[in-house]
Amino acid sequence: MSPDGPQPVVEVQAESALWEALPGVEAAAEAAVFAALKAANLTCRPDAELSVMLADDARVRELNRDWRGKDNATNVLSFPGAEDEDVEDAVLLGDVVLAYETVAREAEAEDKSLRDHFTHLVVHGTLHLFGFDHLTAEEAEEMESIERQALAGLGIADPYSETSPA
Repeated sequence: MSPDGPQPVVEVQAESALWEALPGVEAAAEAAVFAALKAANLTCRPDAELSVMLADDARVRELNRDWRGKDNATNVLSFPGAEDEDVEDAVLLGDVVLAYETVAREAEAEDKSLRDHFTHLVVHGTLHLFGFDHLTAEEAEEMESIERQALAGLGIADPYSETSPA
């Protein structure tokens, strides 16, 4: 998204009280969405909306099972509101859903701050809403490059670097 272009309304829904452990999580989610759109040079309608749902492992496992046929929790799920070529004209861009326990566990295991890892996953999930993927090496390289740029704009170290500080 260009800096001067319209930005979507970002609705953050805290479904799990576990996310209270991350003060300012709503503002961090919104900043991550805007950074992802800017880094990918994506545009959207001025009345576009997307939601970020802050859930727990049980809820994400349920969604993952029901929608993707995978009976396990995962860190982030994205549910696009439109097909790839139509997303920039869509009113409903989609939903990004995060599982607290998985995100917190990964952050600790990777020696990253919970806020930085959460922000990375919101950027990642937002890019999925716009059709970005990482199924091939070429797709992964493009998506990771955009993620790095978005996170750098927010003062967050490269999440793919082996030497990123927490």
